[in-house]
Amino acid sequence: MDLKLAVLIDGDNIPSAYVKEMMEEIAKYGNPTIKRIYGDWTKPHLSKWKNILLQNAITPIQQYGYTTGKNATDSAMIIDAMDILYSEKVNGFCLVSSDSDFTRLATRLREAGMTVFGIGEKKTPNPFIVACDKFIYIEILKKQSDENEAESTGKKSSEKTSVDKITPKVINLISTTISDLADDDGWAFLGDVGSLLLKKQPNFDSRNFGFQKLTPLIKSIKRFEIDGRISSRGKFKLIYVRIKEKRTKKI
Repeated sequence: MDLKLAVLIDGDNIPSAYVKEMMEEIAKYGNPTIKRIYGDWTKPHLSKWKNILLQNAITPIQQYGYTTGKNATDSAMIIDAMDILYSEKVNGFCLVSSDSDFTRLATRLREAGMTVFGIGEKKTPNPFIVACDKFIYIEILKKQSDENEAESTGKKSSEKTSVDKITPKVINLISTTISDLADDDGWAFLGDVGSLLLKKQPNFDSRNFGFQKLTPLIKSIKRFEIDGRISSRGKFKLIYVRIKEKRTKKI
C-alpha cells in the first residue's frame, strides 16, 4: 500500500526550476495527498512560482516575514507539520528544504512513527540529512531529467552536474553492510543491502555516483561479485552480492 504523504516545501530555500522532477521522484515513494509550499508571496523573487504551483496542484501558504533576519516561514511549516501529524491523515512526510532548522522536526515526526523523506540541495547540513529516513539531492533529479530529455531529443545535455567519486570510505560502507547481512557463504541479498545502506546513511543513492541503480554501482567496484538467482516461483531474478576473497600470492 502506498504511503499517504504530506509534502511541505520551504519556498525560500528551493529553486522553482526543480519542482517537476521533485514531484515525479516523490510519486515513487507514495501518494502526495497534501502539497503545500511556504513563503512570503509578496516578495518579487517568488513570483516565478505561480504557474508551477498551478501545474502541480501545490497550495501556497502566505507567511509574512515579521522581523528582519528571522525566518517566519520555517515556523509556519513546522506548526503545520505538527497539525497534520495529529490529524492522522498521512503516514509519511516529505520535507523539501536545505535548511538544518528542520532537523528537530524530522526527528520528531519519525519518533511519532512517520516515514520522513528529505529533499534538498547538496549544501544541506548533515544533521538534517541523517534525521530523515531517506534524503535525495535535488541536483541529481535535475541531472537525470536533463539526460532523459537529451536522450529523447538526440541532443547533448548542456548542463554538467558533478558526480561523487566512489571513495574507499564508500567501498568500506558497502563492504561492512554486506558483511552485516551475509550468510555462511558470504552472500547477501542486494535488496537488504540497499535498505541497510539507507539506514546507515540516508543520503546514499547510486545516482549520486552516476548509476541509476545499485546493481551497476556494485558491479563497477571490483571488490564485489554479483550472483543472479531465479526465485522459488521462477518469476523473478534475485540479485545477491558478496565480497571477493583476497587471493594470496604464491611464493
